[in-house]
Amino acid sequence: MGRNVYASVKSYSRRGKLLARAELQTLAESRDLEELVTRIKNTAYAGAVAKLPKPYSSQALENALRGHLADVQYAIARTAGDSAILDAYYLRHTTANLKLILKGRALGKPQEEIEPHLNLRAEELIRQRDVIIKALVSKDLEETVASLGPAQMSEDVAKAAALYAEGGNLQVFDTYFDKILYSHLGRAVRGSRDREVIRLCGMDIDFYNIQSVLRGRFWGLDEQQIQDLVVAATPAAPGELLSRMAGAPSLRDAFGELASTRYRGMVPQAEGELDALAEFERAFEAMIYEAAHRSFSRMFSFATIIGITKLSAYEVRNLAAIAFAVEQGIPAETAMSRLVARGE
Repeated sequence: MGRNVYASVKSYSRRGKLLARAELQTLAESRDLEELVTRIKNTAYAGAVAKLPKPYSSQALENALRGHLADVQYAIARTAGDSAILDAYYLRHTTANLKLILKGRALGKPQEEIEPHLNLRAEELIRQRDVIIKALVSKDLEETVASLGPAQMSEDVAKAAALYAEGGNLQVFDTYFDKILYSHLGRAVRGSRDREVIRLCGMDIDFYNIQSVLRGRFWGLDEQQIQDLVVAATPAAPGELLSRMAGAPSLRDAFGELASTRYRGMVPQAEGELDALAEFERAFEAMIYEAAHRSFSRMFSFATIIGITKLSAYEVRNLAAIAFAVEQGIPAETAMSRLVARGE
């Protein structure tokens, strides 16, 4: 209990250092990456970008920020003590690297093209760097999949590779690695009696399950293939609902099944299927983001530790999106409209 109290206090401290929307706006208005990096040096991310070599690139900046996030989330988890829930969220770092490697191999990219996109800081902290290196040095997709054979994730990785071979959709790698992550999270949450923790984590699991069913319908997967993507359901999005969505005659009908759930307000209005999916996913992420902020309404709660873990990840993602926009000359207002951030 004592460690959770201390970690909760530290979470409040970190929350106070999160960038306000006005600060993100200032960053998005940078004329070029050099000005952006200069402005970032006036924030809590100064140390993360201090050693970036010139000329700057959005990819290098994102990598530096990912390394910083790994340090932050590792420190949060260490402060809180042993937590299967925080371990599950930390798994996002490892799966992110493996997604990049598998997708690169699927596209026939050599190691030297894939490696600059990786950041192994998270693996270094937990001494699992060898898993990533072994996958990276494999010569093709088949060998990369085989390199993960001893790992718990091997079966799902093999299924992703098979589905990619069948349909050529790279997103199946994202979905199956997310399945691994949310399977871990679901098992971890079952050991909690904290309603707020269960609700916070349950929203993430619901988002993954519903999103996977909808994407599966969009990709033209059969009902059994879609069901294989689903992890343990929650009361807010039970298995019966997911089954009806998977068997619905159209994507619009699948969305319609949400009308009687707590997520009915997020049924999209867009006509096009791709636009509808994007609208739904953005609305759901905004809900998760706001729930993470609300977790700070109760002092000394483990939910605040989960909340800052999520908010830190969203902030790094926002900064990476801004860096890409500045590099590509995308207007600040367009970049800001795509962030998951508060309106004030």
